[in-house]
Amino acid sequence: MINGDTRLHVVANGTMTGQRYIDEVLLPHVHLFRGAVGDKFVFMDDNTTCHRILAVQNCLDSEGIQRLVWPACTPDINPIENVWDALGRQVAGRNYPPTNKNTLIRALTEEWDKLPQQLLDNVVQSMVRRVECCITLHGGQIPY
Repeated sequence: MINGDTRLHVVANGTMTGQRYIDEVLLPHVHLFRGAVGDKFVFMDDNTTCHRILAVQNCLDSEGIQRLVWPACTPDINPIENVWDALGRQVAGRNYPPTNKNTLIRALTEEWDKLPQQLLDNVVQSMVRRVECCITLHGGQIPY
């Protein structure tokens, strides 16, 4: 988000389920951001199946968190994809690339902490242009 981020949450063991998403992401992180931002807070996830189960929607509703409604399978309008790309490039460019799960988790966490806030601010601020472009192209791929 603009002027803020959270620690990187790595799902190292098992699969992200709807309940894990509630317990590990929504309640400890999104809930706090919503409280800090106030009523203008709008949450954007990535339309993954585990994000769309009824328990997740009920949790968001009970916490007063408004979810941004947008079409599935449209990664070019989700700014987090640009952040993941930058993070991946940073990890791949390390002097000692990760060679196993533990070094990968450590590298991801270290590089996440180094991502410049300006990068995060820029991709969030690009949302208006992304959505306008998507509308203009009738849902087609946009050049981001």
